[in-house]
Amino acid sequence: MSKTKIVIIQLKEIIYTAIFAGLGILLILLLIFMFLPDKKKAPDVKESAKYTAGVWTSELTIGETSLNIEVVVDENRINSVSITNLNETVTTMYPLLQPSLDDIASQLYKTGDIDSIKLSENSKYTQTLLLDAVKTTLEKAEKK
Repeated sequence: MSKTKIVIIQLKEIIYTAIFAGLGILLILLLIFMFLPDKKKAPDVKESAKYTAGVWTSELTIGETSLNIEVVVDENRINSVSITNLNETVTTMYPLLQPSLDDIASQLYKTGDIDSIKLSENSKYTQTLLLDAVKTTLEKAEKK
């Protein structure tokens, strides 16, 4: 003869078990999401300063005339490039001087990189002289 066992499960016990199992799974997922590190890089690392902020000058000699190249920099970018003691006599003798500097300055404002300056075919020599003077000035401004 076989002994038959009858098990009675009440619906109330099944509902309680399902609720507690769901809450347990929810708690485990919550703990996992809270304590896992973020995959995104936090912006904690600041860009190090490239220049010492200020106004930097260097001298450029063209013929018998000495000109001062002035470069204004922030910690990470170049704000302006100019010739401080440019007079009418110099601009008459060297008419490409100011337009060449303006071209170099506009490229520096866009790119911020002195090595990416493209020289114009019309004023290549003048731009090379000015670019060397600007590089010399920026070397003074660079953080060491």
